[in-house]
Amino acid sequence: MARPTLELADIFRRHGPAYRQAHRLPRHHLRLMQAIETCRTAALGGHVERCGHCHHQRIAYNSCRNRHCPKCQSLVRAQWLQRRRAELLPVPYFHVVFTVPEQIAALAFYNKTVVYNILFRAAAQTLCTIAGDPKHLGAQIGFFALLHTWGQNLRHHPHLHCVVPAGGLSLDHQQWIACRPGFFLPVRVLSRLFRRLFLEALQEAFQRGQLRFFSTLEPLRNPQRFAQYLAPLRKAEWVVYAKPPFGGPAQVLEYLGRYTHRVAISNQRLLALKDGQVSFLWKDYRHPQRPKTMTLEAEEFIRRFLLHALPPGFQRIRHYGLFANRYRRHNLARCRQLLAVPEPAPPPTIPTGYRDRYQTLTGQSLGRCPVCQQGVMVRVQVLVPGPFLSRPAPVPIDSS
Repeated sequence: MARPTLELADIFRRHGPAYRQAHRLPRHHLRLMQAIETCRTAALGGHVERCGHCHHQRIAYNSCRNRHCPKCQSLVRAQWLQRRRAELLPVPYFHVVFTVPEQIAALAFYNKTVVYNILFRAAAQTLCTIAGDPKHLGAQIGFFALLHTWGQNLRHHPHLHCVVPAGGLSLDHQQWIACRPGFFLPVRVLSRLFRRLFLEALQEAFQRGQLRFFSTLEPLRNPQRFAQYLAPLRKAEWVVYAKPPFGGPAQVLEYLGRYTHRVAISNQRLLALKDGQVSFLWKDYRHPQRPKTMTLEAEEFIRRFLLHALPPGFQRIRHYGLFANRYRRHNLARCRQLLAVPEPAPPPTIPTGYRDRYQTLTGQSLGRCPVCQQGVMVRVQVLVPGPFLSRPAPVPIDSS
């Protein structure tokens, strides 16, 4: 894929200093911006490679490896997919999405760790409870959940994607219970239970003093005002929907490759940075076939991007039920036994060297010369980290 002409790093380099000066930012926001600005530049160091056949030379600067950087996700994604590939069962999979009302998103803006954790717990408990009910499926299910916090316009829109096999183990683990074809669980039942569990957990967090209130939400410190704030949400319809099932493991992997390590906006969606404004492509889901262009002031664009910076150490992909980390291997073996499918071949050993690991996981070689396609690129010089420049200066090569 051709390198985009405009990158998120370009926007941060040009307008980040003014933004940092105008706003008081938390430390992890400052680190995020610095990581993206310096990613693959002389500031992080790197090395010089030379082709042994045609003597082509190139500079390879080090990556920042920040999970919010759009340039640093491909290898992490490939490693994660490699592990998941051996865990998929030969059954259809459902994609269930849990969303929260705007009032909850406003609370989450100032309480990300608390509210996002409640979102995970409430969604997981909802799926496990309804699936375990004999009136519905009567089975113990396993799934993983993935947090996204953005919409296409970069506004704050927390929601949870859950990928669930179409069935589960009976409560005594003696048989596999499959869902009805094309149907998983009733979404209205899921929605009502999810709403109740979420609001109960949120109320408990408030009573424990775990929620913080600022700006227009500051009056909610008062218990009566907080109760009034939540009252309409107890009657509103919370959106939970199940997309059509995936056809099988291959489609699941294709989906995962697009969604798991996505950041708020990719470089491919950026169109222009001109006169202090950023233009980018976005999809209006009311008219999904017609991509639209949105233009924002650079300051507003940076603000929206930073909305989606996760708290340090926050885990945005989690496994539940049969696939919970502690029992996953044992439960998967039991599922395969009842489905009469063989154990998958052990995954290939992943090399420790970055270049070999990249080729094993992606099938693309970093060692082959991009010019002559015959020689091997050999490291001939190490570049130590240096001062950051907006446009890294070329490093002189000793050609002797």
